[in-house]
Amino acid sequence: MILAAGEGVRLQPITSTRPKHLIKVGGKPILKHCLDAIKTAGITETVVVVHYMRDSIRRCIGDGGDSGMKIEYVEQKAVAGTGDAVSTAEPYVKEDFLLVYGDLLFSSAAVKRVVELHSKKKPAVTMAVVPVDEPEDYGIVEIDEEGRVKSLTEKPSREKAKSNLANAGIYVFSTDIFGKAREISPSSRGEWEVTDAISKLIDEKRTVLSMTLPSEEWVDIGRPWDLLEANRWALERMSHSVEGNIENGAILVGPVTVAESARVRSGAYIEGPAFIDGESDIGPNCYLRPHTSIGRKVRVGNACEVKNSIIMDDTHVGHLAYVGDSVLCEKCNLGAGTVTANYRFDAGNVKMMVKDKLVDSQRTKLGAVLGDGVKSGINALFMPGVKVGVNSWVGANVVVERDLPAETVVLLKQTLEKKVQQR
Repeated sequence: MILAAGEGVRLQPITSTRPKHLIKVGGKPILKHCLDAIKTAGITETVVVVHYMRDSIRRCIGDGGDSGMKIEYVEQKAVAGTGDAVSTAEPYVKEDFLLVYGDLLFSSAAVKRVVELHSKKKPAVTMAVVPVDEPEDYGIVEIDEEGRVKSLTEKPSREKAKSNLANAGIYVFSTDIFGKAREISPSSRGEWEVTDAISKLIDEKRTVLSMTLPSEEWVDIGRPWDLLEANRWALERMSHSVEGNIENGAILVGPVTVAESARVRSGAYIEGPAFIDGESDIGPNCYLRPHTSIGRKVRVGNACEVKNSIIMDDTHVGHLAYVGDSVLCEKCNLGAGTVTANYRFDAGNVKMMVKDKLVDSQRTKLGAVLGDGVKSGINALFMPGVKVGVNSWVGANVVVERDLPAETVVLLKQTLEKKVQQR
């Protein structure tokens, strides 16, 4: 069972026009990464719980026939929490089952370890946990010396966190979870949480086991900058191949994928891991630095530099532009000399607005997030951590220091003084 119903509000403006589960990292939607890991772990029958932009998910993923899987869909009538989502899919489940959150990246080895422990010990629940540095950002799991779960706490303060082990969103449940899911009440967020159903099992002295995963086998994608980490994770684990047109004088260093119909012009220097999808045109004389993913029909012009970024389909990066540690969504058009600044003048951590709250990204390098259809004039500058809503236009020489909502036009007003030249 894969939960893929949520809207992904924290990832706006990226999710204003696509479900977060279909955001591509390493050239492939997050949900497809999940399905690949599950299949490699030996599971071939899946039910996907959908709601937000459900038709887009169905069209993209299909019924699994092409990949040797059987994929069915069930719609959650409203995004009412993970407990409600599990209950929605109950008619599809007759025995113990794996459940994963569809906005995560995880290895097939991680899935296998959780499944094998459950098969061996036969508890009511087996859940994956992973050590994290900021427990206040996660659901935290307290375990005993033998790995049994004692308690679950949602986003405790750092001082009150009983461990640094985060709920990794990978479970194996017995069918007992359905009965407990019917007994729970809405949380403070107004949602029915599957963790509350697990807590009821713990209160009844049922065995709930944990499997601690290495942090490098799991990536949580909740905030815009997490996509850059997810993209890095995917690029470093994928198999790369060069099939496109590489002109004489272009240099590829390290693992780089160039799709068959893509073109890399002379003078381009590309450092892997990097991914360039079909019909894209790169160069001449540009520099693509590691951990960059380029979508389909993307144009990166002369003398551009792109570093550690995701550039989605049909976007044009005009000559002399710099894109650093940024996410550019589909159909953006950057005028010549546009810069996404990624480093603060005081060398401090870059902050970004997430759900109307200013959040420390814990990154010293973080650029801009541009929604679909954003256009910039020549020499426009986006300061570190800014977000621009879909279909907004930023005029020539404008410095964007604060987030811009969708459908906004920002132009620079000049004062011109005319003088008669003395001869």
